[in-house]
Amino acid sequence: MRIPLALLALTSSCLSALALDLKGRIQWNDRCPGIDDLGQAKVVLDNGKHRGGVTRDGAFTIPGVPAGTYVLSVVAHDHIFEQLRVDVYESESLPEVRPYFPGTPLSSPSSVTLPYPIVLSARAKHDYFVPRESFNLLAMFQNPMMMMMLGAGVLVLLMPTMMKNMDPEVMEEFNERQAKMSGMQSALQSGDIMGGITQMLAGEEPKAASSGTSKGATSSGAKQRSGKNKRR
Repeated sequence: MRIPLALLALTSSCLSALALDLKGRIQWNDRCPGIDDLGQAKVVLDNGKHRGGVTRDGAFTIPGVPAGTYVLSVVAHDHIFEQLRVDVYESESLPEVRPYFPGTPLSSPSSVTLPYPIVLSARAKHDYFVPRESFNLLAMFQNPMMMMMLGAGVLVLLMPTMMKNMDPEVMEEFNERQAKMSGMQSALQSGDIMGGITQMLAGEEPKAASSGTSKGATSSGAKQRSGKNKRR
């Protein structure tokens, strides 16, 4: 049992030797003048893979960071900090700190290097206030539904004037079509589909019959006139 314990102790010592305590501080400025204004914040690597707290003087330490490439960011409620790329090496050399832009690949690091220990400062503050929308009459009338309702209202207001100036024959035909459509709609709403179709056909048959009688009357009248002319 002593050999596995010895190997475990040796492995842990090697890992602790290869790991690094990443150090830095937050520099206070006008946007974030102190720890009271910053509130509860933490410095994380790769969205929380390794983390460390911020002391009252702005210093932070992320313990036990193994060799690798990480993205360092500050998680704060009210302030926005820039993100950095941190390269930790297996040798005793210091980590390399570079600017990082979210969304860019880590395979092509920037040629600009930043000093170590890391120095960060707040760039802006989160604005959670959303102003209440005020009443806008022009925006209300730009709504398509409002435009349709306005057009329908104008048609309703102008309909009596249009009906007065309409030809009597056209007016009668319009009333017949309106009565036929209302009857067909009521039949369809009640579930009587055949009744609606019958009413639609019944409205067309009298027109066809009247047109046939008018044609017969005109043809008979033409024949009688031609007979009178022959007798003379």
